[in-house]
Amino acid sequence: MSATWAKCRSVLITGSSRGIGLHAVKQLVKSSSRPATIIATARNPTASTVVDLPTAWVSNALDQHRYKHMQKKRSVGLRDLQELSKTFPGVHIVTLDVDSEQSVSSALQEVASIVGNEGLNCLINNAAIGNTTDLNTVTPEAMTYSFQVNTVAPLFVTKAFLPLLQTAAAHSSGMGIHRAAVINVSSILGSITHNWAEGANFKSYAYRTSKAALNMVTRCLAADLGSDGILCMSLHPGWVRTDMGGPLADLSVEESVSALLSVLSALSEKDHGGFKDFRGNVLPW
Repeated sequence: MSATWAKCRSVLITGSSRGIGLHAVKQLVKSSSRPATIIATARNPTASTVVDLPTAWVSNALDQHRYKHMQKKRSVGLRDLQELSKTFPGVHIVTLDVDSEQSVSSALQEVASIVGNEGLNCLINNAAIGNTTDLNTVTPEAMTYSFQVNTVAPLFVTKAFLPLLQTAAAHSSGMGIHRAAVINVSSILGSITHNWAEGANFKSYAYRTSKAALNMVTRCLAADLGSDGILCMSLHPGWVRTDMGGPLADLSVEESVSALLSVLSALSEKDHGGFKDFRGNVLPW
């Protein structure tokens, strides 16, 4: 892992109870070049059972199966997080339900006490939901909930934590995770250009539109926060064998996360407002 991560004094990763978020924490803590402070968030990190999602989100039999499997994986992931926080210094687990204004406010206070006057260097908006909704199965509820979690929540989490990012940015120069950065974990499925011919084979009105909207949030944030020295960009992790990606995906979660962390370590001014994949390739909007 690049030594640049050691210059990133603090990182916060939402959705750290499973998948990409959990493995990002695992790889960071085990690196000799790591942020001194790693903040992993989860909706209910001390729960013995997993909080249910709205039933409207589970739109078909495939989603029901995936959802049950996801619940089991999240419970295991929460235990892994607790063990990491006990084993490695500087690892903090913070309760954060990105869909709850009260939870975001409480998390902000806790994170502020952790990072202190140094502020927060890197915010990774990773928490998301995914489902398969084609034209026959899509519902207003599925669209609304996907948009709330995948688009609205990252915007308002960023807005809440902005003072901490601005504090960190004031301590350095240039652009990158060494100063202050907002990383929105998006998807190639949110690319309007890509959603044609073979690229349109994956059917999910709710997920694809929510990620396309997240990309617009990224560009809006980049336009507003560039003057503060806060880098903002969207990042596609690849097709990953997670609960959302499924067992047939191209990449293991370890491969994806390793590549993502490498890309993040090399970010600079030229990447501000951009959309890249896990290899560092520029993607079409």
